[in-house]
Amino acid sequence: MKLIYPACFYPSEDGYTIVFPDLPGCVTEGDTLAEAMEMAIDAASGWLLGEAEENKQLPKASDIKNVKPDEYENGFVSLIGVDLDEYSLKHGNRAVKKTLTIPAWLNTIAEENNVNFSQVLQKALKDQLEIQ
Repeated sequence: MKLIYPACFYPSEDGYTIVFPDLPGCVTEGDTLAEAMEMAIDAASGWLLGEAEENKQLPKASDIKNVKPDEYENGFVSLIGVDLDEYSLKHGNRAVKKTLTIPAWLNTIAEENNVNFSQVLQKALKDQLEIQ
């Protein structure tokens, strides 16, 4: 799902602060305009994915003509595009089904000991990839 939301960019001595009027609490920063744009896409994507994973209704985007930057001097509004499906594949908590093969004797012993295969595989993958 591809979405577009207006973002207010506020330049300062330290770079840019970006605020999304339609995404309450979604604020980010970037040292340069290019970095600010990247950070804006990432922040909006994360905010929207969190809402989607909690089965909340995603907010309707305001018309850019109705959004006025009002907090700081020299602020401007830009549209930010989000590919929620792509972001979800990289960062989402949605479960993914995997098929694997283990020896029958190991499966028997694991089942007798009530082993949670998904939990063991997740732990092993995190250990292997050094993810905490």
